[in-house]
Amino acid sequence: MIDIKAWVNTFEKRVEQTFADRVWFIGLQGSYGRGEATDTSDIDIVVILDELRINDLKVYRDMLDTMPHRELVCGFVSGKEELLNWETSDLFQFYYDTTPIKGSLDLLLERIDKQDVKRAIRIGACNIYHACVHNFVHEKSNDILCSLFKQAVFVIQAVYFYETEKYIKSKVELRKAINPPSAVLETERGLKNGGSVRFEEMSTLLLNWAKAVIVGYKE
Repeated sequence: MIDIKAWVNTFEKRVEQTFADRVWFIGLQGSYGRGEATDTSDIDIVVILDELRINDLKVYRDMLDTMPHRELVCGFVSGKEELLNWETSDLFQFYYDTTPIKGSLDLLLERIDKQDVKRAIRIGACNIYHACVHNFVHEKSNDILCSLFKQAVFVIQAVYFYETEKYIKSKVELRKAINPPSAVLETERGLKNGGSVRFEEMSTLLLNWAKAVIVGYKE
């Protein structure tokens, strides 16, 4: 297992050496940010600069090539101005799912209201619905179905926040908080733990869930 604290410390130093005072924010997302990483988890890192040019991406890419576990690194890179003017329904989850390492994203909160959260729920459910239908008819892929259940967790997080104004980052804690238990969350956990895919049954569950969310959180 990667010592993520040591890795992040090294990463932060190299980013600051590379971009100096241009670094506005560094953060960690994904399973490492939630404290739920496994040996194969990506290192989902966020870097926000004062502004972003294509040459900055080249420099950043070269810097990443000097980092250990380079093959696991992914994430989001942006200029500050672009982020502050981003689609607000995206900013909701971005804010709450990011663990700050350097700087703060609190400026984003001024741009997010409850309708943005509702829009995030609806867009997420619509995308899952469409992909589930496409996969069932055309691709027939177990891997795609598993990825859709993973995406559904983020929609459920948003639904819980919309209803309670509490954001639960951890999947484990989210499962504990929802009563009665969510069949979608339980299925996602089973799949993550290596459970077998029951393609038609699980596609049916996901499709019906997405439909209920779309209708339930309409304008």
